[in-house]
Amino acid sequence: MKINTNISSLTAQEAATNTNRSISSSLEKLSTGLKINKASDDASGLAIADKLRTQVTSINQGISNGNSAIALLQITDKSMAEQSKILDTIKSKLIQANTDTTSTAGRTAIAKDVTKLLQQLNNIGEQTNYNGTTLLQAKRTTADASKEANLTAARSAKGGLSFQIGEGTADLIKTKTINSNVAGLNLKTLAQKVRSGAKMSAGATAGTTGVFTRTMAQTGQRQIDKAITTLNGYRGDIGSTQNQVESAVRNLMTQSTNIKAAESVIRDVDYAEESANFNKLNIISQAGSYAISQSNAVSQNVLRLLQ
Repeated sequence: MKINTNISSLTAQEAATNTNRSISSSLEKLSTGLKINKASDDASGLAIADKLRTQVTSINQGISNGNSAIALLQITDKSMAEQSKILDTIKSKLIQANTDTTSTAGRTAIAKDVTKLLQQLNNIGEQTNYNGTTLLQAKRTTADASKEANLTAARSAKGGLSFQIGEGTADLIKTKTINSNVAGLNLKTLAQKVRSGAKMSAGATAGTTGVFTRTMAQTGQRQIDKAITTLNGYRGDIGSTQNQVESAVRNLMTQSTNIKAAESVIRDVDYAEESANFNKLNIISQAGSYAISQSNAVSQNVLRLLQ
């Protein structure tokens, strides 16, 4: 029997140290809710979980982009819906002007109404924006839409908008070009005629130069019909784009949920399993302490023999 080196005691102490280390690790998992808290816990698992977390972060931003795009598209559609009502009203007034029951003075009044409506059409084109981005034309112009003189001013088309709804730079959803104003809807001729007709005095007769006539009303109706068709085309593209964005957002939400579940399987701790493991380690630790005590007692017995 050896006294200088108590092998059984050293073995018991080593086992106790390892057990205490395992208890600390188990406590860390229970307190954080994660079974991978550092690379040494599971290097490959950590790499996979971090990659999945990055993917979810990117997808969630794509969802945010999609929701913003939906808001933008809804604003665009609502503004064009108001323009559509204006065009419907203008056509109704032009039909009223194209009948002999309407006098020259009546047509002058109609020309004034149509002029104001066309001004409002331009106003909507100028004012509609999302976070500073104009939606119905390229940009706000210096031509004040409230002034009749600027009624037919040229306004550039808005190039197609694009939204990244996804992780990659190629995950883009785009709209088509829009130019929804008097010039863009090819209503300049009608605008010129009604603006001139609106300036006529109350005593103007059918033969007076510049007066708004039935022929002008007929031509104006055809122009309005074409403008309505063009505007409906714009609205159709916006509507289909919104449907596409909403579908993409729903798909991304499903992906995000599934990827989070996959990450959870790798990273999150099973509390029931880890609690059982923690209790087992505590029992082993207590048993180890008893083993160390018994190992040291053997040396004490040898010393008694020497007394």
